[in-house]
Amino acid sequence: MAGTGTTHLRDPDAVLLLAEHLVQEFPVGRHAKVYAVSDVSFDLLNGETLGLVGESGCGKSTTGRALMQLHPLTSGRVVFDGHDLGSLPGSQLRELRPQLQMIFQDPISSLNPRMRVRDIIAEPLKIWHIGTKEEQLAKVREVLETVGLDPDTSMDRRPHQLSGGQCQRISIARALVLEPKVIVCDEPVSALDVSVQAQILNLLEDMKARYGLTLIFISHDLAVVKNVSDRIAVMYLGKLCEIASPTELYASPAHPYTEALLSAIPVADPGAGSGVGVNLAGELPSPTEPPGGCRFRTRCASATDICSTEEPTMTEVSPGHFVACHHALT
Repeated sequence: MAGTGTTHLRDPDAVLLLAEHLVQEFPVGRHAKVYAVSDVSFDLLNGETLGLVGESGCGKSTTGRALMQLHPLTSGRVVFDGHDLGSLPGSQLRELRPQLQMIFQDPISSLNPRMRVRDIIAEPLKIWHIGTKEEQLAKVREVLETVGLDPDTSMDRRPHQLSGGQCQRISIARALVLEPKVIVCDEPVSALDVSVQAQILNLLEDMKARYGLTLIFISHDLAVVKNVSDRIAVMYLGKLCEIASPTELYASPAHPYTEALLSAIPVADPGAGSGVGVNLAGELPSPTEPPGGCRFRTRCASATDICSTEEPTMTEVSPGHFVACHHALT
């Protein structure tokens, strides 16, 4: 796994968002670096949902933040609606930011504890001078009702007075209030109970249909991603290893790492037994010293000499199904 290449990218004129050869590195001390994201490329069509999955520490959240230009890219480019975000002057980038919003992983810490709900949601409108106070308040009530909260009982509360699920709904409302085109959802349900997770996932699907949103759904849980995504991209140690539709990926994984992730999904049937999982050898390598060649080779049972000397590139193994592996399973 851990491959490069752009054969999986579609016509640049047809996509809404294009990430090409993204590299995000962070210095650690005087000489070391964290290679968080290394030559990652993908795209999204208008109205599409891309699921981005992988183990903790694989670079999913950093990729999401890179798309939002929250960190200056080490190299690569992000093209949104025909605009290369990295080359735009600050004023022009700021003009585009309302169209790109993010739902952060921790629903409580992402909200200002000193502000009331009405002010948290109205703040983007105030910053951009959208509407009068009365119109802003009406918009706040509208988005609160949209995310399933009663404006009369929730607007005057502060985040500590709400549950985790309610706080996540507030985060979604804040992201929706400017009517963006793209929302990056960074593990929006990982901190919630299973029953609340289902509510939030259903809410996101409803919001996507209602507002015509394009979503990037970041998660470590493939079972969750399957239900919300049109395409799934699997990451390992800063690299993409496989991209396919959920149906194709779950039915016929082509990468050993994807196969291992799928085998780890628990089955909600006590009589089904535990099954035989795919055990990964060793520990996740350090992102400051990633292995050469294929980054997955140190944990792969199929690794051979070529895996240590040549980095695999994205190859189409079936229509719309791409994998970066010298020993693909299909």
